[in-house]
Amino acid sequence: MIAEFISSHSVSISAGLLLLAYVFIALEKIPKMTIALLGGAITIVLGLVSQSKTLDGLINPNYFINFIDFNVIFLLVAMMIIVAITTKSGVFNWLANELLKFTKGHPVRILFALGIFTAFVSAFLDNVTTVILIMPITFAIAKKLEIDPVPYLLTEVFASNIGGTATLIGDPPNIIIGSAGGLTFMDFLKELTPVVVIILLFVVSVLALVFKNKLHADQDKMNAVAQIDNSGTITNKNLMLRSTIVLALVILGFMLHDMIHLETCVVAMLGASFLLIFEKPNDILKDVEWNTIFFFIGLFIIIGGLEASGGIKLMAQWILDVTKGSQAATSMIILWASGIISGVIDNIPYTATMAPMLVEIEKTMGEAYTFPLWWALSLGACLGGNMTIIGAAANVIVSENAYKEGHPISFMRFLKYGVIVVAISLIVSTVYIYLRYLK
Repeated sequence: MIAEFISSHSVSISAGLLLLAYVFIALEKIPKMTIALLGGAITIVLGLVSQSKTLDGLINPNYFINFIDFNVIFLLVAMMIIVAITTKSGVFNWLANELLKFTKGHPVRILFALGIFTAFVSAFLDNVTTVILIMPITFAIAKKLEIDPVPYLLTEVFASNIGGTATLIGDPPNIIIGSAGGLTFMDFLKELTPVVVIILLFVVSVLALVFKNKLHADQDKMNAVAQIDNSGTITNKNLMLRSTIVLALVILGFMLHDMIHLETCVVAMLGASFLLIFEKPNDILKDVEWNTIFFFIGLFIIIGGLEASGGIKLMAQWILDVTKGSQAATSMIILWASGIISGVIDNIPYTATMAPMLVEIEKTMGEAYTFPLWWALSLGACLGGNMTIIGAAANVIVSENAYKEGHPISFMRFLKYGVIVVAISLIVSTVYIYLRYLK
């Protein structure tokens, strides 16, 4: 009786379960990994996805494992390992210090330098790692110049979310989009990097104008920054050489995907496993964000329930009905809805829900129709995270550390600048998508 009821109302139940998970993730009272795993377990128990690998001797398409995207999981784990090992060498801090010396300690130039450096590094490392690397340097610089570090911190966090949009591995939503849409590292580089560079320059320039009254320092203090001693920053030269060479080869492997025919997760796993030969795995695996990995696994199962029930297909059809099949209208709805929604809720579950919907649209309308929709989703989901302090994990990390250092960033203060940054980002993205794909 219960099984029949669940079967006949599977779309409503799976959608309700996903919505409930969203609510609890947004409330942040329970760790989101716990919510995702619990939701995934309930999805399986209710029979929304199957526990059986086979059905009547055939492969069961609704087997819960089938809904976990292991391309995403293995790519994330492997890149976390590579980044953890590379960071140990101090090479990223060395690069940041060299860049600061180049600015001659001028506060406005430092703002541009930190923004551009953060965006560049975020294109290849995850955003949280990037801001964790750059924050201690920022606080030290602000102390030497005797100025407020908040303009720099805000610029960095905005730049990290913008820079992460540029590549396949820069932000988890892009990894989900790349895997679902069959898009390569070079696709992201070619389609998104140009507009990301434009958005970054616009945003940093506007922030420099907004914060100009706070960016003043005495010449002797500027000289102190210009003469930073960077000689002892790299702690292990052999590790630095080994890890940076492997990181460069992994990125090259991503770029040569069409030639070598290896998935990005396989290339990353090769690089990570090679570096682990020289390390104690237990020490490195502690730095892997397992909470994020298991959050993804649980989330994929919850969304799998909605997909297996036909709910994702209904969502896709609804979008096409609303836009009357217009590619331009669909692109703009996805871009702006993604930007606004991702400013309020975590962009990972949002993207994980939207990606299968675009796959359904692709089945109906074809690859050419859906191609700009993937980029609209990526730009909206990644850039929208800049709107609020809870829009992205990097935002939360920066605000917590600023509070500890005696420079609190309130929700409303972040929102004041975040709305400006997201508005600029989405307007530029709208023009770009229209001119590049829809004109």
